[in-house]
Amino acid sequence: MPRRTVVTFERERMELPDGDFLDLDRIDAGSDRTVVISHGLEGSTRDACVRGTAAVFREHGWNVIAWNYRGCSGEPNRLPRAYHSGDTADLAAVVARAASPVVALVGFSLGGNLTLKYLGEGAVHPAVSGAVAVSAPIDLASSARAIDRHWVNRVYLRRLIVRLMRKIRGKARQFPDRTEFANLAGVRGFEVFDDRFTAPLHGFASGADYWARCSAKPLLGRIRVPALLVNALDDPFLTPECFPFDEARNSGNLFLEAPRHGGHLGFIDTVFQPFTWIERRTFEFLATVPETRVNVPV
Repeated sequence: MPRRTVVTFERERMELPDGDFLDLDRIDAGSDRTVVISHGLEGSTRDACVRGTAAVFREHGWNVIAWNYRGCSGEPNRLPRAYHSGDTADLAAVVARAASPVVALVGFSLGGNLTLKYLGEGAVHPAVSGAVAVSAPIDLASSARAIDRHWVNRVYLRRLIVRLMRKIRGKARQFPDRTEFANLAGVRGFEVFDDRFTAPLHGFASGADYWARCSAKPLLGRIRVPALLVNALDDPFLTPECFPFDEARNSGNLFLEAPRHGGHLGFIDTVFQPFTWIERRTFEFLATVPETRVNVPV
């Protein structure tokens, strides 16, 4: 059932060095702590999980930046390219814009993979104190194939592909001379979509190359700030490769929680509280992260 989370954002347009832009939705509480929230595939800051998370942090006095990926704010972005699961440069730009002594990161689904990949790459802003990733497909190849091939995902798959192809057709009209948009027929799954569009538009050799280079899993051992990954065992989008039990056991910074239930971005424990379990758990984890970087200049 739809949730009516009351949260009021102020929109800010952030210009990017390549001539494109990102639309950020902000709550300024005058705090020295800011949470940066990254949404999922074809989502936006209007998503219930984003708004609920923003509301729980706002209630505890944090600043909030919920950012829309390129083309996800309700207005097409300017360039032929869009966004993808490993686009950590855009996340890094948003983190730098936060300008707080303490910055915490939260990512949902695609945004969870993006967040963990950003942490694992090593060039982390000194203000970042910790992160939470929820329902994150950290092995993109196996997750894409699971969504494509498992009958239980057909409704979700169709919905996502229809939305993605609608944007690709818009890009084809916007850039009629670009050969990447020449073949729009017959796209029914992510294996074809990523091979035909995501990869060439963003500099990858193929869909498989994109999946391999943008998956967060190979980088988990390099994470140097506390990071919590919450993936439900009954998530229909995730495969065993997305549950890094060994990596978490061998890491002092990666924490894995794998509840039996929760589905994909679910984790609804009650309808009688203002915040869901995952929203409360996210705040609890990030609020208790040791603030070893508070005094590092931003």
